[in-house]
Amino acid sequence: MSDTNTVDNESLQQNKLASRNQLDNYFEITERGSSVRQELIAGVTTFLAMVYSVIVVPSMLGAAGFDPGAVFIATCLIAAFGSLLMGLWAKLPMAIGCAISLTAFTAFSLVLGQGVSIPVALGAVFLMGVVFTAITVTGVRQWILTNLPHGIAHGTGIGIGLFLLLIAANGVGLVVKNPHAGLPVAFGDFTSLPILMSVLGLAAILGLEKRRIPGGILLVIIAISILGLIFDPNVKYQGFFAMPSFGGENSLIGTMDIMGALNPIILPSVLALVMTAIFDATGTIRAVAGQANLLDSKGQIINGGKALTSDSISSIFAGAVGGAPAAVYIESAAGTAAGGKTGLTATVVGGLFACMLFLAPISYLVPAYATAPALMYVGLLMLSNVSKLDMNDSVDALSGLVCAVFIVLTGNIVTGIMLGFTSLVVGRVISGDWRKLNIGTVTISVILIIFYAGGWAI
Repeated sequence: MSDTNTVDNESLQQNKLASRNQLDNYFEITERGSSVRQELIAGVTTFLAMVYSVIVVPSMLGAAGFDPGAVFIATCLIAAFGSLLMGLWAKLPMAIGCAISLTAFTAFSLVLGQGVSIPVALGAVFLMGVVFTAITVTGVRQWILTNLPHGIAHGTGIGIGLFLLLIAANGVGLVVKNPHAGLPVAFGDFTSLPILMSVLGLAAILGLEKRRIPGGILLVIIAISILGLIFDPNVKYQGFFAMPSFGGENSLIGTMDIMGALNPIILPSVLALVMTAIFDATGTIRAVAGQANLLDSKGQIINGGKALTSDSISSIFAGAVGGAPAAVYIESAAGTAAGGKTGLTATVVGGLFACMLFLAPISYLVPAYATAPALMYVGLLMLSNVSKLDMNDSVDALSGLVCAVFIVLTGNIVTGIMLGFTSLVVGRVISGDWRKLNIGTVTISVILIIFYAGGWAI
């Protein structure tokens, strides 16, 4: 009898080992210098950093007349679909969800601003995804990425880092709109619980990461969430499980009006969505990949083509299920900072968002000030791109800094990229270094200038 049990235990252990090896081989975990545990922690960290989207997106679209409950379901479905596609197919640690900037455009410009009906707006999102995918599949988007100058590529990373810092700090009241004349921002109420928790959380992350404590970022998020539940009356336990409703009269799944979106009046808005997604999402993917050291010897993103296609296909899916356009989240950098290097990280995120469909009440247990320290830490890490600028080529380096600074000053990644390209091209010509320009850089610069001059920018 004991011999039989021993054989069964050995067989079980062999099966576990084989499964682990298959997982390792599929995601190239060991090859990229990671571990299953590290990837799982990174996935949970990224999920916690971007789970706010299931509250923010329904709120924004709800203000435009969308049913918040239906948008909640759509937001979870889009994040689950996109992240699983990125993880299982592109095998990169980047999570996809409803892009906040494109959500704002859909709600406040398309529906409220132009009076477009909700079905037509969803049709516009679907069309944007189709055009976005066509641009990606035909290689135009990869061509843009390839022709991104060295300085602007790193400047985008710096700018996104600063932007992430500003978003996180503003979200908890650490940085607020200045009520007086002068500078546009001011310091918030330092004695408030969200600010104290955010500052202490950031300091704790700095210490834990210095000591190389595994999952330090995740531990801080969990610890602050627990403190919030104890001391913050706004953080309440509202249950654990809730069944989602995929049908009914309020469902947005399959309600898009594609023919209505083909109206010549709507097409410029579709173009604006596409142009913003091309540079916003592409810049984010490049920045996150660089931060995770997922670039090949030529500086190109590993599996970059699949990564670019994943988020464009996700926007098609978004229009079909009733949500906002999708894109890789800047918050993915929280997971890569926690050690994520493979698609298992994104797969975990996708799985958790799928579970979120049934666990909606839990989202209210993670306050903004629990994830803000992680986002601020990632923003600080991304500022290390400054060291990669080649100051011997001052036009390239300073154009990259123009890109970085104006990303945060305008609150728009595409605007920063446009100003960076313009500064580079004009600077090269005036300095006499015009031979360093290539047709791709000049073409992209001209397209961006026309895009902004035509008033199509978001």
